[in-house]
Amino acid sequence: MKPSLPLLMSLNGGFVDTAGFLALQGLFTAHVTGNFVTFGAALVHGTSGALTKLLALPVFCAVVMLTRWLSYALPGFGLPVLRTMLVLKMLLLAAGAALAVRFGPFSDGDSGLAMLTGMTLVSAMAIQNAAHRIHLASAPPTTLMTGTTTQVMIDLADLLRGLPPEDALAARARLRRMSSSVAVFAAGCAAAALSFTLVNNWCFVIPPVLAACAVVLQNSTREGEAAGPAVVGR
Repeated sequence: MKPSLPLLMSLNGGFVDTAGFLALQGLFTAHVTGNFVTFGAALVHGTSGALTKLLALPVFCAVVMLTRWLSYALPGFGLPVLRTMLVLKMLLLAAGAALAVRFGPFSDGDSGLAMLTGMTLVSAMAIQNAAHRIHLASAPPTTLMTGTTTQVMIDLADLLRGLPPEDALAARARLRRMSSSVAVFAAGCAAAALSFTLVNNWCFVIPPVLAACAVVLQNSTREGEAAGPAVVGR
């Protein structure tokens, strides 16, 4: 597995989440549980997009389940599991980009086309989350940074306080890995905000390009592919 693959996925996760939030009336396409907050805000303030935000979580859950079942079936067809997941994500991001460019901007977040665009992007991020949990579970999450940031601060506090040499070595390695993930995710968010400001919905062209780069980076003969899908226990 190329070490840069999880970081590239984090970059894309930050980009898609921010671009979706800006273009689709506050919809989180990757951090879907955040839509509970924005759903409540939409109800209180009477803004559009409440129904789309409410729909995001069940769609996300359904796609994760379908992805998991697909991961069991693919080896029987002689297809590499992780690479197939990454290709499906790329195709969904391309479809989302086409919808956003063709039919955006979306003044009503609950319109049929806005909902279709949003759920297409949510589905792509659901596949990314499932792929991470099944095949890249040792890497930091690529779409949600709260837990990662918490661990970074815990490791930093422990290092400043003082640790035994072996524990300090492990903490530093974990700190470097997780700090990189947070920084790259933040860079994706910033890039999406800048791109949306400059070219509006055309910014959605970038995520499928990044996803295509991830497909190129991924080596289907490495860990996880030959053995089939892993059992995720955490």
